[in-house]
Amino acid sequence: MNPSEESPEPFIPIDQRFRPRRLRATLARRLMVAETRLSPHQLIVPHFVLPGKGQRQPIAAMPGQSRVSVDLLVERVGRQLELGLSNHLFFGIVEKGDPLGAAAADPKGPVPMALNALKEAFGEEVELMADVCLCEYTDHGHCGIPDGQGGILNDESLPRLSAAAVAYAEAGADWVAPSDMMDHRVGHIRASLDEAGLADTAILSYSAKYASAYYGPFREAAGSAPTFGDRRAYQMDAPNVREAVKESIMDAEEGADALMVKPALAYLDVIRAVKESTDLPLAAYNVSGEYSMVKLMAREGLGDEGLLVRENLLAIARAGADLIITYHAEQAVKEEWLQ
Repeated sequence: MNPSEESPEPFIPIDQRFRPRRLRATLARRLMVAETRLSPHQLIVPHFVLPGKGQRQPIAAMPGQSRVSVDLLVERVGRQLELGLSNHLFFGIVEKGDPLGAAAADPKGPVPMALNALKEAFGEEVELMADVCLCEYTDHGHCGIPDGQGGILNDESLPRLSAAAVAYAEAGADWVAPSDMMDHRVGHIRASLDEAGLADTAILSYSAKYASAYYGPFREAAGSAPTFGDRRAYQMDAPNVREAVKESIMDAEEGADALMVKPALAYLDVIRAVKESTDLPLAAYNVSGEYSMVKLMAREGLGDEGLLVRENLLAIARAGADLIITYHAEQAVKEEWLQ
């Protein structure tokens, strides 16, 4: 209706005290009163590390991501550090694994070599985190030692995981991040680190890691897809929230310094529940499938990539995550998507 035309309804005076839109009038004002804020300092950048030199392998399932050797990794981290991205998480790639994942604890493996090189290059400017798991280093793709009957041994896997954690800490890791979901691995790793004189090494526990369909691109990147069965007998079941809180409290009691929920977007309620139940810093992993979905939407012209990334990261932070592990980190900061 034309505003100049007489309204058929009587005018009702509006109480001008209540105008929520006033706080949304301009970008500067929206930024001023934002309840949730994003910063490069709360982002953690994941990396896949190759052996050798001069090696770069694009990851087809994760557009824009690539596996790199240590020399190229140092260049990459240096570039990211200039953007304010100081937190980094590492996964190792080896040519051939074995049933016990022995290469996970090899001091000359790709992750220890990367940690050494990065600490030498950047010292305390960077915060380095090493994923602790056996799946990338076995020939069967599981996170622990098989029992020969289709299952995974819990207690027998703990010394292998602890040996890897100690190797990473000795190489320069500020944090070790056990992702295997074996029971009591946090306590075993904490005791092993302390016994090795590495009491200052912190533990970021994947305390609520779900058996998720969103890990597909990662498994291509890390070459860690199981060759038999699946991981549902040790990773968490999607319907459960109270169990995630229980697992997180257990890990806190065993000595974890920070906790994690993985994946993030399909588990925002879990992030909130864990945040309200513990006092430790909480991370959430914006996983490979979540990353690749955004890339697919952007490629097909179905959404603005920057707006999608910002909205996703805001949702994760709003749910209660203090730290966000995300493959979008470098591009999001460089292209100012966080603002």
